[in-house]
Amino acid sequence: MIICIDVGNSNIKYAVFDGDEPRFTFRVATDLKKTSDEYGVQLITMLHVNRVEKGEITGGILSSVVPSLDYTILHMLRIYFGISPKQVAPGLKTGLKMRADNAKEVGADRIVNNVAAIKKYGAERPIVIVDFGTATTFNILKDGEFIGGVIAPGIKGSLDSLVSGTAKLPRVEIEAPKSVIATNTVTNMQAGIVFGFAGLVEYIIKRIKRELGETPLTIATGGFSEVIAKETKCIDVIDRMLTLNGLKYLYDMNSEEGK
Repeated sequence: MIICIDVGNSNIKYAVFDGDEPRFTFRVATDLKKTSDEYGVQLITMLHVNRVEKGEITGGILSSVVPSLDYTILHMLRIYFGISPKQVAPGLKTGLKMRADNAKEVGADRIVNNVAAIKKYGAERPIVIVDFGTATTFNILKDGEFIGGVIAPGIKGSLDSLVSGTAKLPRVEIEAPKSVIATNTVTNMQAGIVFGFAGLVEYIIKRIKRELGETPLTIATGGFSEVIAKETKCIDVIDRMLTLNGLKYLYDMNSEEGK
């Protein structure tokens, strides 16, 4: 079995693959204060809950946008599982062509999403990947090449900023209210966050279509993808497993077993 780990600014996502199929997935909060031992115990506990022995994990791959945690996670995998995982970094074969001023600036998670989208959905038409994570990112692919993108504020971060920057606004669940004409503080805030981001996505996709001169396939992924996709007409596919599947593709591409 192979373990795929995506370290994000807010959450760490894990998937254990048995062959090409995910055996199980889970996520935990990203915590810079946790040690390798703490992450190791946490992971072993989840394996036990899902009836997987740690000796069944024979390989792994790591994608991270939190460099200060890289050593912690890599060390944990070596000590607790006896594996030296592959890492999405310069030198790893991706097969992805990139039209960027500085390819090293493109986040590992965005590279993985691009690879996954091309592998799963093909390159016959342009693709836009909208990832609703700590930041809201838009990746634009054309002819199998990453041609550019957009980075906007994230949904949770925007809500956190709103709450921390005001004296009386409460923390609310991120869900769509019944009406944009809201009648209390909670639904006012929910309307602003959910419908506001839906409008942001629709306008940016509209501009992308105009500049491309054709209609792309639009894929939503990330924690809040379903919430926002329900409020727009521009999302074609919701794919919550896009990044983790992309890591599995890259593992296979860079392994002797996958050649």
